Amino acid sequence: MTPVRRGKTVAVLPVKRFGAAKQRLDNDLSDGTRRALAEAMVTDVLIALRRSKEVDEVLVVSGETTAVALAAGYDAAAVIDDPEDAGHSAAALRGVDAAIDRGATRVVLVPGDCPALDPAELDALLVDAPGPGEGPSVIVVPDRHGDGTNALVLMPPDAIDPAFGPGSRERHERLAAEAGAACVAVPVPTLGLDVDTVDDLAALRVALEDVRGGASHTRGLLARFGRVGGSR
Repeated sequence: MTPVRRGKTVAVLPVKRFGAAKQRLDNDLSDGTRRALAEAMVTDVLIALRRSKEVDEVLVVSGETTAVALAAGYDAAAVIDDPEDAGHSAAALRGVDAAIDRGATRVVLVPGDCPALDPAELDALLVDAPGPGEGPSVIVVPDRHGDGTNALVLMPPDAIDPAFGPGSRERHERLAAEAGAACVAVPVPTLGLDVDTVDDLAALRVALEDVRGGASHTRGLLARFGRVGGSR
């Protein structure tokens, strides 16, 4: 059987400045630990994206100097400067525009705080996605609570404007309907584990106990946390 030609898939990874990351963990982790956690998680996501067979290029959108260095070290195709650091949606849109300029026919917007990301799960998601000629499409990957969005697959890349934040699953589904794009929500277990709160950190710790390989940087950092982020 002749493989379906899917064009060029670009992963867009927005990265907030590490010093401002994970503010909701401020009461549980020191500033230095929060920064180290953000860096470890982004590193693990970059490694997972590099191992994906369906992703042709990775673009990092950030104004964070360390993220720029990490992007270069883990084979990102380019870093898109984000001097304003105006939020995840704005950075994602900046990345989408850059992906279009680079000839992308499809983008996958991936967060930097899902370090358990399994490249095989991401590949399965992309392989099953609609191909060129099947009309505009949006795939929403919900967070573990079911109401947020942890990843988006957009074909074409400008099918909708990303609108992350609380309640974003419903918002993205509505935007897709308004744009006349087919839309489906597809849970991806290792993309559902983002980290915003100490409870999220505890859930990630538990999940990583059952995962072989991957997330090595985050796993190592969690091992040094002791009881912080552990079960209550």
